[in-house]
Amino acid sequence: MTVKHIITKKLEKINNLNVKENAKMKNYTTFKVGGTADLLITPHNKESLSKALKYIDHANIPFLALGSGSNIIVSDKGYRGIIIHLEELNNIKISENKVIAQTGVSLSTLANKARKAELTGLEFASGIPGSLGGGLFMNAGAYGGEMKDVVESVLVVNYKGEFERVNSKKLNLSYRNSILQKKDLIAVEATIKLKKAKKEKITAKMKDLNSKRKQKQPLDWPSAGSIFKRPENDYAGRLIEEAGMKGYSIGDAQVSKKHAGFIINRGKATAEDIKKLIETVRNKVHEESGIYLEVEPKFIGEAADKTKKGDN
Repeated sequence: MTVKHIITKKLEKINNLNVKENAKMKNYTTFKVGGTADLLITPHNKESLSKALKYIDHANIPFLALGSGSNIIVSDKGYRGIIIHLEELNNIKISENKVIAQTGVSLSTLANKARKAELTGLEFASGIPGSLGGGLFMNAGAYGGEMKDVVESVLVVNYKGEFERVNSKKLNLSYRNSILQKKDLIAVEATIKLKKAKKEKITAKMKDLNSKRKQKQPLDWPSAGSIFKRPENDYAGRLIEEAGMKGYSIGDAQVSKKHAGFIINRGKATAEDIKKLIETVRNKVHEESGIYLEVEPKFIGEAADKTKKGDN
């Protein structure tokens, strides 16, 4: 019996935990690229997540916590370790003006639940293609709204399987940044504080924002959303377009003709194609403007397998 099979058997003994060997990561990311992960486990409640983390920590196995995979680029060589897929942690409870949601839920689902409960404040998130966990990890934002504006507290679990509630101030939420990127913590559940408003007004705002997204962004193609962080006092898309890189391709990876701030997969792009295109664009923009763009998605793969990481 191989080491992988021994680990699989150990994890399969944990109740409410699904275990899959050799999972194709292109099926779990919005960019639709990436090789296989040794193991992919899906906890169905926070208790099974805690038990899995305790075993993984004791066995010193590299792992990555993953939500909808909307902000990562997985190596073509895959991931040598365990992917903890959090999509089944998706319960939502609403009490008065507060929404308590597990972090595997999609931001669009969360925003729609709030709308139906006549709670305003999450309209900006209704079109962001990620999970609540990813939104917290990156402090996701759009159209003037950010997660830091609505989050009251977050239940986190450390890599030893221990839970702790952290208030919004201690999360250090800032532009595309949070404490979750720096400490060994995984967001499990968030309490979100919203305001009462008429459903019709909330619906109208969401339709307006999503219409703007559809007009400006290449939503019909696999991508990881904005590929670069916004440089100070400027926009990545504008700099890329001015550098003459709009529409530029390497393999099936292409700088979107609709919005130069996006790189899309036109069907058969590899992670290596995307990586090469990102570097080509960065170098060209730097050459033309003196600005070196910072990549927003995280690169995941063999180079990152030597240490444990958490990312939703």
